[in-house]
Amino acid sequence: MFKFANPNALFLYILLLVIVVMYFYASYRRKSALHKYGDPELLSAMMPEVSAQRPQIKFWITFVAICFVVLLIARPQFGSKVETVKRQGIETVIALDISNSMLAEDIAPNRLEKSKNIISRLVDEFKDDKVGLIVFAGDAFIQLPITSDFISAKIFLESINPGLITRQGTNIKTAIDMATRSFTPREGVGKAIIIITDGENHEGGAVEAAKSAAEKGMVVYVMGVGSLEGSPIPAGRSGDFRRDKEGNVIVTKLGEAMCQEIAAAGNGVYIRIDNTGNAQKILQKEIDKLAKADVETSVYSEYDEQFQVMAWIAFILLLIELLIMTKKNPRLKGFNLFE
Repeated sequence: MFKFANPNALFLYILLLVIVVMYFYASYRRKSALHKYGDPELLSAMMPEVSAQRPQIKFWITFVAICFVVLLIARPQFGSKVETVKRQGIETVIALDISNSMLAEDIAPNRLEKSKNIISRLVDEFKDDKVGLIVFAGDAFIQLPITSDFISAKIFLESINPGLITRQGTNIKTAIDMATRSFTPREGVGKAIIIITDGENHEGGAVEAAKSAAEKGMVVYVMGVGSLEGSPIPAGRSGDFRRDKEGNVIVTKLGEAMCQEIAAAGNGVYIRIDNTGNAQKILQKEIDKLAKADVETSVYSEYDEQFQVMAWIAFILLLIELLIMTKKNPRLKGFNLFE
């Protein structure tokens, strides 16, 4: 496929057309003026060093060179290319709790949507980094493998809901173990695991998993979402709330002590998510402290620039134009080109 990155530059050809018209008009006036002074052949014999063709040739060479310069400015692009670039960044794997308790509305609009908003703003701050997404409840699975494609990350983020995992619960250990295996094998790059949960851990081993991740050079941050007072869990669109087997309304509370313990074991920090926007700012400052290393990223460019060819052609034509003298050199009689 072929296109111009700056097609508006092609309008300059209108100006070039005007220049050609003016050139022909000036040539006509010049010939008319010569006829007033006498026979053109006689005048030519009286001026042996003057060439009638060379100025024209120089003009047309310059004109063609300018045409290629206009093409250069228009930036012709053709084909495609994929290149690997090195950037300074870190790798971050975000594990998001999507259990039913994350639908509680003690954090507006609810715990899950608030968490997704924070992740979205965090991804907006990433530049030369890589990010991966894991969702977990009773089980865990990778929603998005670690990547530098932040657009895809936000698309996958929007599709997250509790229905992705049928087995309920909050298995933080499995999420941390999966995040630990999700990083690239590169050495020296900062690696962060961000756990976003309401802390109602229904399985054991989360603290040990965080400690193991820290021993491998990863930092585990925990963001606790919810209130200490607790909140009922909405049950569909009926306006009712989820109830236990005895018919009592289930109240879900933030397990802050568990969150703090996991963060401490993972050499990270615990951050509480409330109804303000401070949590994301605090997390960003903490992540910025991590060492940044060269991260290889494959960058796909749909079109490959072709302006270099135009630049070389224009340069060669202008060089030829400079080498052609306006007047003949009597010493080179018999070798003069473009008489």
